[in-house]
Amino acid sequence: MMSAEQGVGGFFRHRALILVAAGGAVAEAGLLTAFAPAARPVAPQVTALPSIAAYHDLRWLFADGGSWAGFAAIMLAVLLARAALDAVLLLLAWPRTQSSPVPPLRPSRAFWSCLGLTAVSWVLLSPAATLTFGVAVLPFSWPLIGALPIMLGVLLALSHGGTIMAWWRRLPPLTALGWLLASFLVLSGAAALITHLDTAGALAITAVTGLVNARMWYGMATLAARLPARSPSWPSWSPARVLLSIPLAPLAGLLALALVVGAARLMFTGTIKLFGHPHDLVAASSAEPGSAGIGRGDRTASQGMGDGSAGTARRSPPAAAVLVVEGWGSWCCDAANGLRPLLQEAQPGMLVSQFSYKGLGASGYPLRSGPADDDLSLPELGDKIAAQLEYLHDVTHAPVDIVAESEGTLGIYAMLARHPGLPVGSVVLLSPIIAPGQLSFPAGPQGPSAVPPLALDELNHLVGTISPYGSAGAQQLLASVSEFGARYFSGADRGGGKIRLLGVVPLADALTLPACDLAPGIVVVPAFHGGLLGHPDVLPMVAAFLDGQSPGPPGAGQARLRDAAEVITSAASAWRMPDVSTECSLSLGVTHTSCQTAGLNRLERAPLRPNWALFEIPAAMVNSSELGKPWRRMEVIVDTCARIS
Repeated sequence: MMSAEQGVGGFFRHRALILVAAGGAVAEAGLLTAFAPAARPVAPQVTALPSIAAYHDLRWLFADGGSWAGFAAIMLAVLLARAALDAVLLLLAWPRTQSSPVPPLRPSRAFWSCLGLTAVSWVLLSPAATLTFGVAVLPFSWPLIGALPIMLGVLLALSHGGTIMAWWRRLPPLTALGWLLASFLVLSGAAALITHLDTAGALAITAVTGLVNARMWYGMATLAARLPARSPSWPSWSPARVLLSIPLAPLAGLLALALVVGAARLMFTGTIKLFGHPHDLVAASSAEPGSAGIGRGDRTASQGMGDGSAGTARRSPPAAAVLVVEGWGSWCCDAANGLRPLLQEAQPGMLVSQFSYKGLGASGYPLRSGPADDDLSLPELGDKIAAQLEYLHDVTHAPVDIVAESEGTLGIYAMLARHPGLPVGSVVLLSPIIAPGQLSFPAGPQGPSAVPPLALDELNHLVGTISPYGSAGAQQLLASVSEFGARYFSGADRGGGKIRLLGVVPLADALTLPACDLAPGIVVVPAFHGGLLGHPDVLPMVAAFLDGQSPGPPGAGQARLRDAAEVITSAASAWRMPDVSTECSLSLGVTHTSCQTAGLNRLERAPLRPNWALFEIPAAMVNSSELGKPWRRMEVIVDTCARIS
């Protein structure tokens, strides 16, 4: 047993440890306040336990877009600096007692142990860091949902690394796992608070978190001092020496990575299902004969004609049309089947057409397309959507409504930015990609030239190989979002005209939203990314909005979902790429200045249907001054400017 040195009083006698741990965290937070305030949630991790601190450094390395030589030089410098800082923290945390069963810690041994831990952590955590880099380029929740278990599994496997002697030959003790989990929760909570505080409050929380980091180091050092060496005297029997030399901790981290990859493969094959695929939900409701929608390749329906049967009189062109743009991995042309009957119930003869990633055929109807056709550049995608929208406008001679999901929302941004003045009516964005291109990467003639995008390219190839989408994955889309995503997203609101807009954000996507306050009009639903177009509860909401209804006032259920989304976003900012943006811009990219200049003080509310009550959607009660603020640009305009009284 140790003396009272182990207790709380013993910890507070380690004043130098507390000063370095808290001071280091505050120093980074201060620098980030000056140059990248949105990145302050990661600052407390600079003096966290070794494996967490290694992940902190690795993400900053991935944020650098330099060449191979520059990346290698910075990586070596950071490796040495990290090993030195961790060694200092360990030496300062080491128990000051004569009853320790191990000799006093040698500085050189602490340095090399921490250096080895950092290097191993970087190797095992590089897939998670690559996924978070990809999320900063193309922000949606699925990659981060994959990165978090990889990160946490590796961190747990290496939770004792750098502190316990010969840590690579041991599995982590339960106490080490407890300290790591406690640190993970504390750092997540600190990020959630720092996100919503001013500079003084953020620095105060960072200092307190640094103090907690010091206590974690003290606990791990006390544990290391109590544990005996794995093998005080090496056995002479050779097989036993081999067994005792197995790097159990790195192998456990590698196993965590393999388990996540295996689970992803099982999800792609359908063995594991988190929710029903939208195609499964709508397959039974194909277009009825005589409807004005596009069913399974019905050419006459796509042109707004009758059912195409012999002897049937030709109908007059439909008075309105809706273009449905599905996301990644979609098939044309059945995704609109679930929405079509709801729309045609309210507006008989409504032409509901699904966008085809292959474009239009010679007769004007969308060509059959599959998951292999979705990997398009943003300019090409925007141009194809514009072409199909203009065709529907030629048929109806009226503005065309749009329902887009996931990758389709990127195409809407590109279309509005590249083709101002299109006849767009109402727009519904499901699982919208918010703030794409937060980080970008240089691409040479042969592809990406820097280390992080090369890692992303290899990971994209791996995901494509284990998925049904082909080995190329989303290579062209990723490169295009890196180049054009931010530009199109910010330029979509210059498209001209008045656009009614409804955005529906699944709660899972809160993991990747910018850490800003949710605007009053954002609808949050309890769902995963990409499954909303076939969601039986979301479709009535979409149909009611396209029918001209306005959502009702917020209720307790929606308020709880919005609060949960903001907490998730803030806490997740601790584990995403550091946000180096200079302002908090949470925008759907299609609010329009004509609404601002018209003086948007109140929006007319139409009578509500029971469909709206399901998610208790908040009304967009905003004034013109609020719309001009960057953090309010994600206002969901739920009525036209023309309806302002």
